[in-house]
Amino acid sequence: MAGSQFITPKSVSPSRASKRFKLAEANRSLPLVRRVVSDIVKTHEQITTLQATLEAAKHKDVGSIQTQIDRSVEELHEIGCDLKDYQIGLVDFLGRHRGHDVCLCWKLGEEKIGYWHEIQTGFAGRQPVSVLEED
Repeated sequence: MAGSQFITPKSVSPSRASKRFKLAEANRSLPLVRRVVSDIVKTHEQITTLQATLEAAKHKDVGSIQTQIDRSVEELHEIGCDLKDYQIGLVDFLGRHRGHDVCLCWKLGEEKIGYWHEIQTGFAGRQPVSVLEED
């Protein structure tokens, strides 16, 4: 029997953000970002569940669910931020610290942006915004 062929969401791509945010501006955008990311996480869970139950059969809804995720990710790009993780709802906003680009890092469930990280370090390098020096 051939291996299962699942439709998986596109990988979260490297940053496409073309907008730089001040911390306060990024925090003001969180109500919309929170809604979009919440939809993405729920839809990702839905497609993952469908895929797990459809090993031998195709399901017509999988493609439409994937399209829904793609549209939501594009909506985040239009806002100016990037989804970094479908499962936990991790989002980066491009910001500045001491004259260079950094990521203002927010995760679904967090009230506001409380962390930032160097572009190269990713989530593991998160630091509190209390040490952020915006220009």
